[in-house]
Amino acid sequence: MSMTDPIADLLTRIRNANLARLEKVKCPSSKIKVKILEILQQEGFIKNFKVAPNDGKPELQITLKYLENRIPVIVGLKRVSRPGLRQYVRHDSIPRVQNGMGTAILSTSQGVMSDREARKRGIGGELICSIW
Repeated sequence: MSMTDPIADLLTRIRNANLARLEKVKCPSSKIKVKILEILQQEGFIKNFKVAPNDGKPELQITLKYLENRIPVIVGLKRVSRPGLRQYVRHDSIPRVQNGMGTAILSTSQGVMSDREARKRGIGGELICSIW
């Protein structure tokens, strides 16, 4: 059975592991998932991740980040653009997540990037998700 929205699956796995206070989470790998995780790591939402082979198929192993007393760094994740309803934004209308405390991730003509990078470059694109 094929998955219709692999990015939503990634975000749901991270959200569920975060709520269960798990240290690590695994999911199938793809190029766009790796780019999204790179942005999450740069922005400080996850500790790290690595791509490891699992029966010949690549698998992502994500290490989540917590504050003292196992309080999760990630408060919320939201899939904005989905296969049934794509959301595109211009560079001047990229939303600020939690007044700049969160990050929106965009898929642009120059690759997957954070909202800050897209504003700096002056390009818009498909609004994949927001995290805070």
